[in-house]
Amino acid sequence: MKKICDFISRWMGALVLAIAVVAVAVPAPFESIGTWVINPMLGLIMFGMGMTLSPHDFQILLRRPKDVLIGTTAQFLIMPALAWLLTVLFQLPEELALGVILVGCCPGGTASNVITYLAKGDLALSVGVTATSTILAPLMTPFLVWLLAGTFVHVDTVGMLMSIVYVIILPIIAGFLIQHYLPTLTQRAVTYLPAFSTLMITGLVGIVVGHNASRLLTGGMVVLLVVVVHNLCGLLLGYGVSRLCGLSLAKRKALSIEVGMQNSGLASSLATIHFAAFPMAAIPGAIFSVWHNISGALVARMFSNMRE
Repeated sequence: MKKICDFISRWMGALVLAIAVVAVAVPAPFESIGTWVINPMLGLIMFGMGMTLSPHDFQILLRRPKDVLIGTTAQFLIMPALAWLLTVLFQLPEELALGVILVGCCPGGTASNVITYLAKGDLALSVGVTATSTILAPLMTPFLVWLLAGTFVHVDTVGMLMSIVYVIILPIIAGFLIQHYLPTLTQRAVTYLPAFSTLMITGLVGIVVGHNASRLLTGGMVVLLVVVVHNLCGLLLGYGVSRLCGLSLAKRKALSIEVGMQNSGLASSLATIHFAAFPMAAIPGAIFSVWHNISGALVARMFSNMRE
């Protein structure tokens, strides 16, 4: 079983890409699944993340506040600014612009920790920044979406805040408490959590892509280009800012990946719940979920060979 789980985790990018292709080619099975399952699935991913956290992971905030501050600030400045700039440069229609901005304003993705580990980066810093940006997300994400997209769409900031609390924060707290009070059970489960999260992410992508397959085929190439540029620029700027701040190579690797990889599943969830009148807003999140796992695997291979 462990070998199967390791295989699933190692080939996350390929699995996500495969399910996206299938969902575009044969959308009917995925369309039959209601979009209401997106939030529970995302909650399960966050619950698994909570089970991997321990009080030790938060000590980095006290021991290395500068590193965490640089990473978190870069996360909530670089990706939202890039998202807005790309929507202007590519003159995206409002629906797609909203989706790109939603992706940019979300916290770092959970897969970033796995990619950082494979890249031989500073894993403790990666986990610390992911946890910090996720905890700040209920406030930062609605505010940034309102700031960048509020001129052309109504943004229910309170509703978004509550959605993020229910879907992200509460499951993480529940997982954290189980890890703390039932450590034996957690130790048994942790081995399987990366594979479980991979399957959940794959399922999320399939459902979102399946429900938007026809729209994806008509406007997908432009969105794909924007998503790729958004992700690659985030990786480059995350690395560049870290270097300008004088951080070590291991820290630069971690923050590059943290900035470039977003919780795009949350972006698709928020688009589906709060912007139902703009169905194409969920597409950038779905494409980002596919692409950043592919780019993450490539970056991990490149970074793993880098030395000071």
